[in-house]
Amino acid sequence: MTLAGKTILMSGGSRGIGLAIALRAARDGANIAMLAKTDTPHPKLPGTVHTAAEEIRAAGGQALPIVGDVRDEASITEAVMRTVGEFGGIDIVVNNASVIDLSGSLDLATKKYDLMQDVNVRGTFLLSRAAVPQLKDAENPHILSLSPPLNVTPKWLGAHTGYSLAKFGMTMATLGLASEFASDGIAANTLWPRTTIATAAVQNVIGGDRLMAVSRTPEIYADAAYEVLTSPSRERTGRTLIVEDVLEAAGVTDFSGYAAVPGTPDEAMYPDIFLD
Repeated sequence: MTLAGKTILMSGGSRGIGLAIALRAARDGANIAMLAKTDTPHPKLPGTVHTAAEEIRAAGGQALPIVGDVRDEASITEAVMRTVGEFGGIDIVVNNASVIDLSGSLDLATKKYDLMQDVNVRGTFLLSRAAVPQLKDAENPHILSLSPPLNVTPKWLGAHTGYSLAKFGMTMATLGLASEFASDGIAANTLWPRTTIATAAVQNVIGGDRLMAVSRTPEIYADAAYEVLTSPSRERTGRTLIVEDVLEAAGVTDFSGYAAVPGTPDEAMYPDIFLD
């Protein structure tokens, strides 16, 4: 299978991993609708939903930039309606939008806790749910959430309880949808990397230049997502997938080309949160 002619509805995607996934799909000639808040440039972060749409079109796809908020049910309803109106249906939902704050419980502002729950968990559930009627009519429907396995060990729950709850919530919502709509042939899986990915969040929130130097590029995530989204939906659902495992199953054994800093050996890669 390819993604030629398939329609993807994605939350976020103006930059980073979401944009990389969109560009990989665009190379097949996919249609990508992006629901994002980035209408105007950020002073410190490159990219808006409009520049992302331009890149998607340049890569060979069709793009529909939708300025809105995944926390807002009206925005989600509008996004689904506009996507169907523009492209005739929805084949894939990618829950990419996510907020990160690794503060400990005493330092985490209630407002930030609420934001992570609203975007990560509520947004994932509401966007996926809104698209289900369209996904039921799709030939090979998929929901893919960028969230981790449910590694609810004291190590990770204790490290950043608020963020852990939000990311595990994304996964639980996705696994619940997988079970609920299995008979409709809708695949719902999560995907998570073994290493940190070189994004603005890693640069500005997690570890700065040191961590960026031992991270992998967003393209590794995009290539793994492509493998998942082109697989038969009835054959792989309800799974918490790992990026490198997906690529290895597809025959990729050398990940050196994904190093954010060329020449960085795999053994130097920093293990990402939630896996070990």
